[in-house]
Amino acid sequence: MRTDLFDFDLPEDRIALYPLPERDAARLLVIHPGAEPELADRSVADLPDLLRPGDVVVFNDTRVIPAALTGFRIRGGAESRVEFNLHKRIDESRWRAFARPAKRLEVGDLVRFGDEGRVCLLGTLDATVAAKGEGGEVELAFSKHSAYLDEAIDALGDAPLPPYIAGRRPVTEQDRTAYQTVFARREGAVAAPTAGLHFTERLLERLDERGIGRQFVTLHVGAGTFLPVKAEDTREHRMHAEWGEITAETAKALNAARRNGGRIVAVGSTALRTLETAAAENGEIQPFAGETALFITPGYRFRAVDIMMTNFHLPRSTLFMLVSAFSGLDRMKRAYAHAVEAGYRFYSYGDACLLYPAADQQ
Repeated sequence: MRTDLFDFDLPEDRIALYPLPERDAARLLVIHPGAEPELADRSVADLPDLLRPGDVVVFNDTRVIPAALTGFRIRGGAESRVEFNLHKRIDESRWRAFARPAKRLEVGDLVRFGDEGRVCLLGTLDATVAAKGEGGEVELAFSKHSAYLDEAIDALGDAPLPPYIAGRRPVTEQDRTAYQTVFARREGAVAAPTAGLHFTERLLERLDERGIGRQFVTLHVGAGTFLPVKAEDTREHRMHAEWGEITAETAKALNAARRNGGRIVAVGSTALRTLETAAAENGEIQPFAGETALFITPGYRFRAVDIMMTNFHLPRSTLFMLVSAFSGLDRMKRAYAHAVEAGYRFYSYGDACLLYPAADQQ
């Protein structure tokens, strides 16, 4: 499909730069094809009332590491500031990262981290530029490895806010907590599963009280989730692979719920893509552990997920393509136009929508 079909106008003032004080106070646009009304303005706090006993909500339990690092390239006594977003670990001492500005770097350059007023208790953290790729990607070979490197990154790094936020305001210490779900437990993501940011312990308890199940999968979200689709045709775009897991116990519980008439509700595109990667043709979810680069566009037949909760996404992004595949492109364009007009907040710290499938998915 043509990428420009997924374009839409979004005023900059609709982009949320900060989270709400109360996570579950966010607005929730319910998009229900064939219902009357098709679009309904609700609140995230209403979610337990919008689902049925026996449904199962599936969350991504990945934990975001502080993958945004500021370093200084040192070459011949001259220093130049460069910012990095780690996005894929290669081995115990090497990471792939997006550098800004990457043009300041050459293979073999030394980069030193920790000169921004924060002291690394483990000493200086150095890295060598081992390789350069396309789109600002570099490979960094660090002077520390394994747990020592993890500890140094934790001491020196910031929350890896997406560029549409980090480019417009400073990253704060509060972002380390705000850009993390309350159920995050498995470290490895360099971007948050942002639909999960809306959940509080109070909201989770209300889901439990209503008899709505709760299961967890893992997908370590990569920074590639923010990359725009530059190809003119979606068939030419290649997704960055991300590591995910669904345990045998989780797969068994989800399949049992569906057999008993419950619906699978994926919280976020990452949970949905993990479930769909692991689903057989008949919709049965299999245990899974490995990488997925599943790219969902209109025409994809969903097998494992019945309802989806997600945030509002960028124009021409793989995420907007996914929701268009789920609920219909024209309908999603109408929904986003309504959201803009009604003052919904967009992107990672913004509001959410609850999507029901289009008729051709039922």
